Amino acid sequence: MRPARTPPPVTVRRRRPVIAALNYALLVIAAAAFVSPIAFMVAGSLKPDERVLAEAGSWQAVWPREASLQNYRDVFDRVPFGRYFLNSVVITGTIVLGGLVVNSLAGYAFARLRWRGRDALLGVVLALMVLPLQSIAVPLFYEVTILGWRDTYTAQILPFVANASAVYLFYSFFLGLPRELEEAAWTDRAGMLRTFLEVVVPNAKPAFATVAVVLFLFFWGLFLWPLLVTIGPEVRPLPVAIAHFQTLPPLKWGDIMAFGVMMVTPVLVLFLVFQRWFVQGVAASGRKG
Repeated sequence: MRPARTPPPVTVRRRRPVIAALNYALLVIAAAAFVSPIAFMVAGSLKPDERVLAEAGSWQAVWPREASLQNYRDVFDRVPFGRYFLNSVVITGTIVLGGLVVNSLAGYAFARLRWRGRDALLGVVLALMVLPLQSIAVPLFYEVTILGWRDTYTAQILPFVANASAVYLFYSFFLGLPRELEEAAWTDRAGMLRTFLEVVVPNAKPAFATVAVVLFLFFWGLFLWPLLVTIGPEVRPLPVAIAHFQTLPPLKWGDIMAFGVMMVTPVLVLFLVFQRWFVQGVAASGRKG
């Protein structure tokens, strides 16, 4: 009696195309899930107001017919959008630029210098990373009110220049930089600040890009704190402005979509420009942290 033949084992080569196809299918589904709200918003901003919600259940929700820029013109006619946009640029840009300077210097001090209380203070920084803004919003609001900073740029910028998460990102990246680069500069009698500016910073572009993108994304869309400290439209940023815009009669969804598109566009442009460095910085921080 001849023994039954066993089927040949599935080779790794046969599995790879199937696994790759499944991975690509999942990525396509995930991409569609993330892109569809943006596509709906862009399409709605180009439609007449009465068709924005009427076509929400069909393919026309993301493919406008007879596209027009009238909704964008309506936004500028109804509110001072240029002022709101400038406010967001000034507030977010100052936080990002100031944060890059302050947080990078702090991260470098933690990574390279040895001083009394360093480990304890680093523990405080790590603890602050898990502390949400909502938990300190009330005492912080009380403080800026006493200082007379309400309804100013100062109240929206100064409390957020130093950022615990940004300090840790720089710290973890600087830990992985070869010390030989700095030691060569010290041999040439370069000071700590000159070494940082001429040696460390050029080799830490991914870290700077990562922190810049993370800070920009967070503070460009920050809503709670500007809502608390702003009163009039003079220093009102875009997140608070669009919330106020939705309450203005008449309610026009096309105008709201156009407002949203103009608010989101800078974020998408910034991420696309710094995407390569951002990915490198996140990966490097994850390995070294």
